[in-house]
Amino acid sequence: MNFALQNTLELLLIIGLGLLLQKKVAKQDLKGVKTIILSVALPSVIFVALLKIKLESSLLVFPLLALSFNLIMLAASKYILGASLPKNDDSKKRTVMMLLPSLAPGLSCFPFIVVYLGDDSLALAALADVGNKIFGLILLYMLAMHWYHLRSIKNLKASTGSKLRSLALALVKEPINMVIIVGLVLLTVGLNMESLPLFMQNTIQSLKILMTPLVLLFIGMAVRIKSGEFGVILSLLARRAGITFCLSAIFAFLFPALTPALILLLVVFPQSACSFWPFAHMSAVSALEENDEQKIPTFDINFAVNILACSLPFSTILIISVFSLSEFFVNPTVILTTGISMITLSFIPYFIKRLGKSKSEEVKSGRATYNEYAGFNTSAQSSEES
Repeated sequence: MNFALQNTLELLLIIGLGLLLQKKVAKQDLKGVKTIILSVALPSVIFVALLKIKLESSLLVFPLLALSFNLIMLAASKYILGASLPKNDDSKKRTVMMLLPSLAPGLSCFPFIVVYLGDDSLALAALADVGNKIFGLILLYMLAMHWYHLRSIKNLKASTGSKLRSLALALVKEPINMVIIVGLVLLTVGLNMESLPLFMQNTIQSLKILMTPLVLLFIGMAVRIKSGEFGVILSLLARRAGITFCLSAIFAFLFPALTPALILLLVVFPQSACSFWPFAHMSAVSALEENDEQKIPTFDINFAVNILACSLPFSTILIISVFSLSEFFVNPTVILTTGISMITLSFIPYFIKRLGKSKSEEVKSGRATYNEYAGFNTSAQSSEES
């Protein structure tokens, strides 16, 4: 059996077990599982992966690339991703601009990179995530507060400054970032995994093994997609994925010497699910607006929750599909074709809706014209009879 297909079936089986456990695990219990993954298992995997790479100045390009991607997607979310939303629904458009450019690779991407590409690729992905975290934690918070101040009567600049300082501190204190800092320091002084005491090596290796099954079980247990706006959200996520495929293809065309592993990393990392951090920023703004008694909210919180609920399973399926068909997705032409196809398909429901609306308006105008004509004839007939 093909290696990629075999790995895919193994991963899907564990996700299936997670689905079976949904009824036995309360929703609030998932927070504990998530904490173990992000604070213990994933940092251990990243630490081991980092200590296997050779520290070079050229590695700085990875966080810069991720940050550049975030900024490009921010512009795309304004002019392309939100194009199918109602023109007068600004709260939904702002919500899309906050969520869709962000990435959460820890739960949706890193476990699959380890399985399919190995530790070296994971180390590069972890470095890239530093740029993504700067965007999600700091830049998106500044954007959210900018929108709030534009629409608010009260002036909260002082609290905003303190909040930014606390966010920067949170960025440093986060376990994954602490591990990256420690790993880079050890590499700088010429140390690696073998330099650590044996009991530390064994402990870290044991914790590393936990990550993939834990994450896959979490995905299976956490998938609870709500109906209602599902069609709109699915088209937005498909359009986001399509734009991302196109950006990855352009980069692959510009640098044809990239190895297949790097091309696959370039494709799957930006396909990560939407991050929770922008939702936290939006919730903070929503709380401020409740105190201000703001009648028209800056963000649509319910819409944001539904996007987050759909984003994780959508990204998981997409990333597994890319790795399962890895022999095709190392070809930039295939990547570009996939991106264009997904963007086109994502607009079809919007055009169908617009076409149906225009037809209904034509029918209404036709009925109105007929009623006016019939009314004119009736009045004329009654005047003749009198």
